[in-house]
Amino acid sequence: MYDSGQPGTVLLLCWRETKERRTLKIMNSASAGNRRYLPSSPFKPPPAAPPVEQFEVDDLVTHDKYGLGRVILVEGDTAVVVDFTPRRVRIATPFTRMSKL
Repeated sequence: MYDSGQPGTVLLLCWRETKERRTLKIMNSASAGNRRYLPSSPFKPPPAAPPVEQFEVDDLVTHDKYGLGRVILVEGDTAVVVDFTPRRVRIATPFTRMSKL
C-alpha cells in the first residue's frame, strides 16, 4: 500500500505479470467517507457532515473560480443559479467553493 497524502485515500499498488512484461497498476481504495461505522470499533465515529449552506435570492456570494456574484435563482436544496457578470452559472450542492458575503 502507498499513502497518497490525502486523508481517507490509500493507493493500492498491484503487480501484473505476463510472459512478455511486468506492469505496476495503481488502484484507489474506497474513501473513508463511504465506510460504515461499527459500534464495536475502538475508533471514534466519523464526524457528522456540516449542514449545507442556505442561499436566498439577491445574496452576494464569492466563488473560488468565478469571483463575486449575486444569487438570482434558488432550486430548493439542490442548486443555485448565480450571476457572475458576464455569465450565469448553475452551481449544485455541496457549495464547497462558494461562500456567502
